[in-house]
Amino acid sequence: MSSDDVTLTAGDAEATVRPGNGCRIASLRIAGTELLRQGDRYGCFPMVPFCGRIGSGQFRDGGAVHQMPLNSPPHAIHGTGRDTAWRTARADADEAVFTYDLADPWPYSGRVTQLVRLTGDSLTLTMSVETYDSSFPAQAGWHPWFLRRLGDGGAQAAGGDDEVRIDFAPAWQERKGDDLLPTGERIEPLPGPWDDCFGMPGGVDVTLTWPGRLRMKVASREEWVVVYDEQEAAVCVEPQTGPPNGLNTQPRLVTPIEPLETTATFSWQRL
Repeated sequence: MSSDDVTLTAGDAEATVRPGNGCRIASLRIAGTELLRQGDRYGCFPMVPFCGRIGSGQFRDGGAVHQMPLNSPPHAIHGTGRDTAWRTARADADEAVFTYDLADPWPYSGRVTQLVRLTGDSLTLTMSVETYDSSFPAQAGWHPWFLRRLGDGGAQAAGGDDEVRIDFAPAWQERKGDDLLPTGERIEPLPGPWDDCFGMPGGVDVTLTWPGRLRMKVASREEWVVVYDEQEAAVCVEPQTGPPNGLNTQPRLVTPIEPLETTATFSWQRL
């Protein structure tokens, strides 16, 4: 097993995975054009074993209260997998498998596996969380940073004709409190800009369009998606298995006979 970068190719598509840096997709290029914001904190990283913020970094499992590091004070955010070196279990020309074992500061043992599959018009990510011992609550999802504009690093002033457009039709929006956590109230979706969680009971279905360049569909069977577009350089569309703070509000158990499994597909066509 290795933590060296892995580059996948299919047609004119190329994806580079950095298992040593949280197993993030560090680059996704279509015909030489980069789609992802570059940098050690960006690309597209897996959120596991929780997604988004946990209030005060604490979650309850039965009678036990567990404390996660406050890496986004006053909360914990985006899991521990993005800060972990993963191992490459298998790498072929257009598909690779990566794993890491859950460890401190996460209080439970288990294994996370990510499968990355590239075709000429899609990138499919599949993640599983398994336990061979105690059951525990967990979440999984992805946090891609798509360039607001293609070809220039995405960092011009907002509002130009070449700026990416986000189209989706959620059933509801999670009302966000002053602490940035969902309050539990579902409201009619509001116009952006967003740093918000939305519900799509039929499955995540979001379209990103770079006018005259590319159209991308973000799809998942999961019903939760966070959309973040408050930065000039990039926008984020994050399919995930539960809402922020979901370890407390909507726990989903991983058991020895029932792992947590999720898939997201990013498919594109040129315009």
